[in-house]
Amino acid sequence: MRPPKPNPKTRKLRKRLLAEEEGDEVELLESWIDSGKPDSGSNPLSFPPLPEKAPVGQLRDGSFSPYAGCLKFSQLPLSKKTKDGLAKANYKDMTDIQRASLPHALCGRDILGAAKTGSGKTLAFIIPVLEKLYRARWGPQDGVGCIIMSPTRELAGQLFEVLKSVGKYHGFSAGLLIGGRKDVDTEKEHVNDLNILVCTPGRLLQHMDETPNFNCSELQVLVLDEADRILDVGFKRDLNAIISQLPKQRQTLLFSATQTKSVQDLARLSLKDPEYLGVHEESETATPSLLQQTAIVVPLEQKLDMLWSFVKAHLNSRMLVFFSTCKQVKFAFETFKKLRPGIPLKCLHGRMKQEKRMGIYSQFCNQHSVLFCTDVASRGLDFEKAVDWVVQVDCPEDVAAYIHRVGRTARYLSGGKSVLFLMPSEMEMIRKLEEKKIPIRITKTNAKRLQPVSGLLAALLVKYPNLQQLAQRAFTTYLKSVQKQRDKEIFDVKKLLIEDYSASLGLPMTPKFNFIKKVKGKSSAELSLVELSSAKKNASEDNFGSFDTSKEDESEAEGVDILRQKPTQDEGKKTELGAAGPPPTRILKKKKLKINMDRPVGNKVVFDEEGDPLPPLAGLAVKRTTDSVQLDMNKVVQNLKEKRRQMELADKEDKALYRESRKERRIKEKMKRKRGREEEEEDSDDDGATSDEEVREDRFNKKNKKGKIYFESDDSDNEETVKNNKKVVNTESISLAEQEQLALKVLESLHS
Repeated sequence: MRPPKPNPKTRKLRKRLLAEEEGDEVELLESWIDSGKPDSGSNPLSFPPLPEKAPVGQLRDGSFSPYAGCLKFSQLPLSKKTKDGLAKANYKDMTDIQRASLPHALCGRDILGAAKTGSGKTLAFIIPVLEKLYRARWGPQDGVGCIIMSPTRELAGQLFEVLKSVGKYHGFSAGLLIGGRKDVDTEKEHVNDLNILVCTPGRLLQHMDETPNFNCSELQVLVLDEADRILDVGFKRDLNAIISQLPKQRQTLLFSATQTKSVQDLARLSLKDPEYLGVHEESETATPSLLQQTAIVVPLEQKLDMLWSFVKAHLNSRMLVFFSTCKQVKFAFETFKKLRPGIPLKCLHGRMKQEKRMGIYSQFCNQHSVLFCTDVASRGLDFEKAVDWVVQVDCPEDVAAYIHRVGRTARYLSGGKSVLFLMPSEMEMIRKLEEKKIPIRITKTNAKRLQPVSGLLAALLVKYPNLQQLAQRAFTTYLKSVQKQRDKEIFDVKKLLIEDYSASLGLPMTPKFNFIKKVKGKSSAELSLVELSSAKKNASEDNFGSFDTSKEDESEAEGVDILRQKPTQDEGKKTELGAAGPPPTRILKKKKLKINMDRPVGNKVVFDEEGDPLPPLAGLAVKRTTDSVQLDMNKVVQNLKEKRRQMELADKEDKALYRESRKERRIKEKMKRKRGREEEEEDSDDDGATSDEEVREDRFNKKNKKGKIYFESDDSDNEETVKNNKKVVNTESISLAEQEQLALKVLESLHS
């Protein structure tokens, strides 16, 4: 039997009682927070810890228990719904960053939180968001009350799951807004009804620009997870556009493992006296204490050999392998997959569709495998099962990137290991890591345990042509990534052995690339900026191609700052081109060439009858003096007409030659196909290993093959002759009735 429906009056009474109960709880929480508010600028970690059995909440004398210095979530001034959600998700004890930030965040203060990776920063802003909206009695009709931004889609999805688990007993509506999803139209219909938005900057800005009546004017809390990445140049334009549409009267929470202290960044976000809480600044290491970190000195041409050997030696591990570019990830994944190391392989990069990325992420969490990835997997991701190894094949761009990469292992209280492949030219990175209190042990390559794979890769590239193109792209994009790095103490293209690296990928010859040019046997990796500018100026004369200034290489073109100065005599001698030549033209950031007015025009020399050189336009001159040349415009017009006529004739000749070459090519292809068919027929006749079924089929075809009959009206002594293996019948030597019978036979053969 179904339970009886509740009376409408009973429902209204319950709602009113619940609202009154929530109102009383909100008043109690606000009084508790105001009474125990920590001083601005203080670190709650320095407060004496509260005993576990200390009374919590309002005491008998009307005062409240302190919460700055508490160790458990149950001792904080939190609503019952939040505490129930934490207990359901098995969150009991607080981590250092939570103990330090929550007392300030619950008071409504702006936070700059910095802590090691895997230290629990997510709950440090999820809890204040839920409590802020709960105490404000936020409802569906109030619209967007909180925005939580993440730099990557995977991290945004992970934050959304934590929000759902902790806030399951609250009545707030929340939505995940990330790129790569096809249901953007559905999002537009419901986004105005959401209270909490977990999003990436690009998708949020899309809704701000396109969704009708999308309004964030009543925003209460703005959260930036991995704040240093969002404040970086890559998100600068989107973030500025978003901030301009948000109210300044709000609470702002910034969290990251490597926090920014830039005054400019903080001013952009309109922060008001933020509390900077770097809970691990005084610790001995900037990385988790249970993380074992190793660096191996590996030449560039041996990196894939070392990676293959390392994977083969750790087949029962869960391993993250970081590369610099997407093409490198795809090449390593495709080639290693065909070589079959004995462990499942996966790849993850930013050019994949969102559904596929999330599927690979979940698969990696559930089985021992190797995940080849770019830095898209380096920030914030918390894998359900511990990652055993983090392998960095390419050097990270800075110390912050290193910290985020190795932070995928040794999370919370678990251990982990990391290994960094460093070229001899990148050893400066070790010093910078040690300056940031990162303990790392340096070892050298053990040649005995190294398993070379360059020969195997070369064979694969021959067998699979698509891999050769992928190898070329991996080669080119890696050189571009090194060239674009700002820290030239570590990343120096001049020190790379380009030919050896190309051979290590299995390529038969070094690919051509436009952003680095060759000058007389030297790659531009060995040239200075002056030589590069001369190479670019004279590239067409020396048949070395031209620099590529397309959109793909726009950053590289903008980054080259070639000074427009005439080289001295000594500098002219130092260039590899043999002569100093005219001064190079500087490439501006807007890609406009600054014309050098002093540069001579043209290089054609005309001589008169006496052998004296004439000016370039002397052939068209009417009168020439020492100072000026007057032109005959009739001669100019006639000259142009003659040139146009010559071009038209040359164009006709070119078209005729093209038609002839195309015709010849078609004939050759036709003959080639014909020869191929004849060879196949010969092979099938001579093949002694043919199956019995094929032999029977061949006999059947020969037996039932009907010969073609041709009629010939010429005089001939024989009634039947054979021409070119075809039966020919002379029609004049037979009667009309016989001809009709033959015609009937032909028709029957055609119909059959």
